[in-house]
Amino acid sequence: MCRRFEWSRIALVASVAANLVCVIPSVRAEVDVSFRNEVQRSIDRGLTWLASQQNSNGWWSTTDHPAVTALAVTAFHGEPSGRYQPTPVFLRKSYGFLLGCEKPDGGIYQRDLPSYNTSLAMMALLSAPGSEFNPLLKRARAYLIGLQQDRGVVGKRDTPFDGGIGYGGVQKDPDVNNTYTALQALYFSRHLTRDQGQTSARDLNWDAAIQFLQTCQNLPERNSEPWVSVEARDRGGFIYQPGRSMAGGETNGTTGRVALRSYGSISYAGLLSYIYADLKPGDPRVVAVMDWLKANYTLRENPGMESAGLYYYLHLLTKGLSAAGVNELELKEGRRVAWRKEVALRLMELQQRDGSWVNANPRWWEKDPVLASAYSVLALETIWRGL
Repeated sequence: MCRRFEWSRIALVASVAANLVCVIPSVRAEVDVSFRNEVQRSIDRGLTWLASQQNSNGWWSTTDHPAVTALAVTAFHGEPSGRYQPTPVFLRKSYGFLLGCEKPDGGIYQRDLPSYNTSLAMMALLSAPGSEFNPLLKRARAYLIGLQQDRGVVGKRDTPFDGGIGYGGVQKDPDVNNTYTALQALYFSRHLTRDQGQTSARDLNWDAAIQFLQTCQNLPERNSEPWVSVEARDRGGFIYQPGRSMAGGETNGTTGRVALRSYGSISYAGLLSYIYADLKPGDPRVVAVMDWLKANYTLRENPGMESAGLYYYLHLLTKGLSAAGVNELELKEGRRVAWRKEVALRLMELQQRDGSWVNANPRWWEKDPVLASAYSVLALETIWRGL
């Protein structure tokens, strides 16, 4: 029997439908076939548009950031009807592009953001059928593990950055988002060492990763850092990295102390990270972030960030609630939300006539319709499997 937070290796990225059984309740209402068909139609339109945007050499949007191509590839592999099976030629070209981005250190990137690009490229290659990419994936896995920070005295947690993972390269300070993407790739690739009997292979220090995440959570009884907010509106949510929140902070006029604000997308990244790190549903840190997410549930914006990162927020909301086994979200006022249907309707409302999605707010690249569309299709695919 599956534990509530235990998913098979590809289920969370909506790439292998059969493995999703662990999070679909054994008893549920009859499937709304008509609505599921509407979602499928939206997925089809999105993927048709994405296919039309691929460069003839197999990449999407830019060669500088393989992560964008990786997200598109993962979306095609997640298509629930099997329309893109066996792997079509155009996706094989994308594999070739991603393989060409491998570096001698094992990372999969071009020049910038090596951790982020490697993590998402791993997820794309993990979603591919077969095992032909396993040697590369093992090297990429080792590369990510090597990026985990341990500053100051080795083996001692003496800085708030210890245990986390950043972008890599010149941007080394760990943050929750890069830690999340790395933990996801490591979680879903763990079979590569276990199945091969390579128990001696170096693994991530998961306890240190949990401690880093805790340092970025607004939960005063677990986090004593000076930037932690004691306001009820922030309690349980996450900030971007130690000492910094994309949602800003609030200065106490008497003490001058700055408390950092929680926000939506990063709080779902925190929840998913705790799940990958095998924290149980009743753990106070998991309960606290779930409480914050319930209190701040909205589909109109990325809570705390307005329109910035809206599609990433909806993507992580879908993954996070699915991974946590939440089929109905009970809000503080007692309203029960069939969130899958609400998110699907919101995404279908936002879909452009040509099948794409785009954010008028350019922050975090979401003005690129390829990126926004990949996030949206991935979310709809996860929803489809939960309907």
